[in-house]
Amino acid sequence: MERYTAYIGEPSFDVAHLAHLELLTPKFEESIRFFVDVLGMTLTDLEGDSAYLRGWDDYAHHTLKLTAASKPALGHFAFRTTSRTALERRVALLERSGLGLGWTDGDRGHGPAYAFRLPGGHTGEILYEVEWYQPTPETRPALKNQASRFPGRGSNVRRLDHINILSADVREDRKFFQELLGLRLTEIIVFDDNSEKGAWVTPNIKGYEVAITEDQLRGHGRFHHVCYAVDTREEVLRAADICLEHGVFIETGPHKHAIQQTMFLYVYEPGGHRIEIGCPGARLVVAPDWQPIVWSQAERQKGQAWGLRTIASFHTYGTPPIEE
Repeated sequence: MERYTAYIGEPSFDVAHLAHLELLTPKFEESIRFFVDVLGMTLTDLEGDSAYLRGWDDYAHHTLKLTAASKPALGHFAFRTTSRTALERRVALLERSGLGLGWTDGDRGHGPAYAFRLPGGHTGEILYEVEWYQPTPETRPALKNQASRFPGRGSNVRRLDHINILSADVREDRKFFQELLGLRLTEIIVFDDNSEKGAWVTPNIKGYEVAITEDQLRGHGRFHHVCYAVDTREEVLRAADICLEHGVFIETGPHKHAIQQTMFLYVYEPGGHRIEIGCPGARLVVAPDWQPIVWSQAERQKGQAWGLRTIASFHTYGTPPIEE
């Protein structure tokens, strides 16, 4: 296995997992209906210009916050730490880096959070205190080790899986996640000129929870997509039929990624954000001495796992969109 010599830092495991994200949408009501009716998510709270939603086995109050806005954009994403002490360690590093933005009082479903800004302009938070979802009589599951009842609605997405951010400098954003948050690099695209075109990082044994891909339009702080996971490959295919029935634009897929091997379907929700319905399968990175898998320029030009060419808009379309 090729070792990527630019790998830096040792994983800290201070960060437990990706906790939630906020998407700004200019079509608030339509976006809510998409996530409830097409993806099958549950609306747990509605307050002012924001809605809070979750997949049926997400344990927290919410994993997605939708906020009404004039244009689509990523509001912020958030990680939960493994303890209050771990949160303090990460905050100290962020403050010394000069990229910390300070504390917030929290939000519906979670306590105080420390905000930061990536070199590429994206806003993130880290927090520890969260409110666990309490099932209603209608959502109470038969098995108490399940967060809520299987909805039997839309694509029946189970949980938040990962986000992908667009970056004008993949290397700098990748280093931020490794050095300041203690995440580990699992796979990376390095072209012949030694430029990094994509990087996949994780705080735990999942293959990745954040992907960083090059923004060919050199945008600032743009968002590529969020993925919600289903249990099987067949459910990805079923999701394509469901999107077809609802008139949802399908950008690409169903197919299988070469990197990380996720079964994927990419669609656009009404507000303009790219959404992935994916089946990551059972690919876990349990080896403590895992070395990043390096993909070359020639390998990536072959397309996806079964030969599907990567669609051109995958490298240029993001939110907020950039007018040609």
